[in-house]
Amino acid sequence: MAPKPATSPAVFAIFTLLLIFSASVTAHDYSDALRKCILFFEGQRSGRLPPDQRVTWRSHSAMHDGASAGVDLRGGYYDAGDNIKFNFPMAFTTTMLAWSVIDFGRLMGAELGNAIRAVKWGTDYLLKATATDGVVYVQVGDPLSDHNCWERPEDMDTLRTVYKVDRNHPGSEVAGETAAALAAASIVFRSRDPVYSRILLNRAVKVFRFADTYRGAYSDYLSSAVCPFYCDNNGYEDELLWAAAWLQKASRRRQYREYIVRNQVILRAGDTIHEFGWDNKHAGINVLISKEVLMGKSPNLKSFQNNADAFICSLLPGTAHLQVQYSPGGLIFKAGGSNMQHVTSLSFLLLAYSNYLSHANRVVPCGDKTASPALLKSLARRQVNYILGDNPMRMSYMVGYGPRYPQRIHHRGSSLPSVRVHPAHIGCQAGSRYFFSPDPNPNVLIGAVVGGPNTTDAFPDSRPFFQETEPTTYINAPLVGLLGYFAAHP
Repeated sequence: MAPKPATSPAVFAIFTLLLIFSASVTAHDYSDALRKCILFFEGQRSGRLPPDQRVTWRSHSAMHDGASAGVDLRGGYYDAGDNIKFNFPMAFTTTMLAWSVIDFGRLMGAELGNAIRAVKWGTDYLLKATATDGVVYVQVGDPLSDHNCWERPEDMDTLRTVYKVDRNHPGSEVAGETAAALAAASIVFRSRDPVYSRILLNRAVKVFRFADTYRGAYSDYLSSAVCPFYCDNNGYEDELLWAAAWLQKASRRRQYREYIVRNQVILRAGDTIHEFGWDNKHAGINVLISKEVLMGKSPNLKSFQNNADAFICSLLPGTAHLQVQYSPGGLIFKAGGSNMQHVTSLSFLLLAYSNYLSHANRVVPCGDKTASPALLKSLARRQVNYILGDNPMRMSYMVGYGPRYPQRIHHRGSSLPSVRVHPAHIGCQAGSRYFFSPDPNPNVLIGAVVGGPNTTDAFPDSRPFFQETEPTTYINAPLVGLLGYFAAHP
């Protein structure tokens, strides 16, 4: 049941008007921001870089990943400003890149090809990580060793320990997210590369079966490697539902819809419905499944639409059960580090759901008020505009976009001289002087969106403040879809 309003209808109406009018105060070049947002992923690439690599200050790195375990784990993405490959957030990044292309790719124009290549860089690696039956490789690199050093990925001489889950040491959350990524990406390639699409879907089916059959949390067995960085704090149940939802969408097989119906209670589908990110998929599950419900195809999944409606209401000031804070400048804020991950992920769901509602000619009931698709789009646009510079600092939080943006981001490769400029090895501790330097980063990581300002809209442009100045792939991935849409609807 939708929550009742905590304030008067007038407050809700005023908020609605403020959203609609404040969203377009500044004219932004969303197409330029989209191009840069996608380009960022090339700066995060691991392994052998292709001839058409556009971030030219990067070079090949981690060329022996997996060798210690007798497997090839070269490739993939570094998750943030370090040199570890954490598969849990990498798989979520890939899922969100794929969803961005599925829903908004037709609007991306010339950047669609680059967005698809970003998806494939992720899935090529995830295929390697799942090539052995009953095993999913989930991480490469010892995080303590890596985080004690400040060095370029090209110089990396830290431990490249390989971590895995298997039948005796399960990891349903990371395996489930991997299955979701492969299934979502199979839709991206369904008409573009049918052979590759079938490979992705078949692997997704196998990985999901493994995740569901051998249930458990990977942080129970790998806590020293994955915690406190990417612990499973929310449980693995949501990833099983998330993967099943994407498999149903990708395969069109009834068994996955039946799985969702059969397991929605035991897998806690109604829990924490206001959260969405690399660790918690509940709001995303509800929005994704609601599309079919709104189209009249799955009335037995109506509870997911009810949850999606409640989630939407929880983001709107003036409703009873607000689950986010807003900074004085209007930025969504949730507890935990790297706040922009919440901003882009939640805004993506606002935009996706607004489109589903529009096609069904529906609105969201919030007590005795309603939230229209136009209102949801306006709120999403307001968040994107804040990122691009409509904020009290008058700073774009996307590196390389606009006249003023972060100069000292917490990112090893960006902050150290490139191998082209400084070919000699820079060792583990030798890089510390660059970390503490007050100088701007010598290599501009174009398109990187940093963790962002605090609750008062203040931002310290300084590397040691990693929660504010570190970019991540899972901040940018949902933003690709948002910018694709707003580039076509400025």
